[in-house]
Amino acid sequence: MFNKTKSPKLFPKYENVLIQLGENIKLAIKRRKFTQTLLAERTGLSRMTIRKITQGNPNVAIGYYVMVLGVLGLEQDFSKVGKDDELGRKLQDIALLRKSNE
Repeated sequence: MFNKTKSPKLFPKYENVLIQLGENIKLAIKRRKFTQTLLAERTGLSRMTIRKITQGNPNVAIGYYVMVLGVLGLEQDFSKVGKDDELGRKLQDIALLRKSNE
């Protein structure tokens, strides 16, 4: 039986986030005057995978995005995701206020 890997089906809103990430990575590459070949050599990824990353392709493993960010010196940007969780803090505050009123 043939087992085909499924591609993620993203809402347009989430597709746009990945596309923006790819564009940001592409700009960082250009600012450093790196080539896709150089990135491929430094990461061990194919040039095709590098191209997919710069396009924000959802089929590329997140670890590969981090590898490219690492070569660019931007891996710490990834650790900032969710750091300032405004909605989560509001929900937590509401729950804490409810507990204190009980």
